[in-house]
Amino acid sequence: MKKALSLLTLFFSFLHSTQLKIASYNIENLFDMYYNGTEYKEYIPNKHNWTKSILNKKLTNISEVICEIDADIIGLQEVENINALKLLQKSLKYYGCNYKYSAITHKSKSAIQIAVLSKIPIKSHKDIIVTKVLGVRNILEAKFIIDKNPLYLYINHWNSKRSSIGKRVLSAKALKRIILSLPESAEYIILGDFNTNYNNSKINSILNSVRKCNLLKDKFSLYNLWLEEPIYRRWSYNFYGKKEGIDAIFIPYSLIDGKGVDYINNSFSIFKKRYIFHKRGYILRWEYKKGRHKGVGYSDHLAISANFSTKAYIKENCKIKLGSIKKLLLDKVDLPIKLEQVKVIKKFKNGVYIEDNLSKEKIAIFGINEELLLGEKYNIIVYKRKFYNGKYEITDYSIIR
Repeated sequence: MKKALSLLTLFFSFLHSTQLKIASYNIENLFDMYYNGTEYKEYIPNKHNWTKSILNKKLTNISEVICEIDADIIGLQEVENINALKLLQKSLKYYGCNYKYSAITHKSKSAIQIAVLSKIPIKSHKDIIVTKVLGVRNILEAKFIIDKNPLYLYINHWNSKRSSIGKRVLSAKALKRIILSLPESAEYIILGDFNTNYNNSKINSILNSVRKCNLLKDKFSLYNLWLEEPIYRRWSYNFYGKKEGIDAIFIPYSLIDGKGVDYINNSFSIFKKRYIFHKRGYILRWEYKKGRHKGVGYSDHLAISANFSTKAYIKENCKIKLGSIKKLLLDKVDLPIKLEQVKVIKKFKNGVYIEDNLSKEKIAIFGINEELLLGEKYNIIVYKRKFYNGKYEITDYSIIR
């Protein structure tokens, strides 16, 4: 009887919960057809084939992606101004996905801004000024009310990877300051284009980026949702042949505490539909060749998204057990497990082979998250594995320091 009542309560709580999909997408230089003097030279109206018809093609292509993502709220990077944002809203409505509410930053003399589109009313929004130095963009704060629960979004577009990391450090510190000014139990989501790979130690140190099970209830810490993916899938951008997860979504402990709005476990997703890729496999970005816009392509970034709900978060197993490579090779294994003093015996293009000190059993690690040196021994925690070509291989791990 008690079990039946418990299941009934769970069923009704699910029925009365609000679900929310939140996304982030760098749409690669959406400019309008008015000359302001701050445009990139490639986007000066009626030069380089940047014409009204080409702009309409750009709007159509970006609308196609955003409509298919079908997020309730989507943070955008590289929007010229409020007029360009309104053109995108109009295009989206034409194609059947109406985003009634919007906000955008107002960094003076900046060629591009940060924006948000929403199907849900925006309670308030403001610019977080990182610095008045030109070239360092503001952070956009947008506040929403979800079933009477305040939810803050912080939408970012940090400085290009071609600039020094110092400028991105400024943004990280400004973001941390504003988060620390919120009430302790505040619910917020941080997202955007950080122009920093998910495993950058300097930025992760500032943001106190940790594994989900290590999120702190009473102190500032963040969980990067890229860690839900196997290492080899953690990318949204290809920087000179190097795939990196520079677009990201971070959540705090208050998003997994069973109160208010919570993250839906393992709902993080990278938008990888076939039509946004070239037949050779690379991202089909907006094409600009020989000084002319071709009217073909989408963006040089992939969009990412995650789902949230007012239904209580379902906790996952955080207990780490001592194990062995022999256990990892079995069909059934309860992860995560700790491997002690495993030795790196061979390197290959995308990973390494490790060997158990006692049994001499071997397993591959596919995708390198932290450097593993040939001949060295490590204690590691294994979080994920997959079955490939008739055997198991590790696809997510961390080194125990």
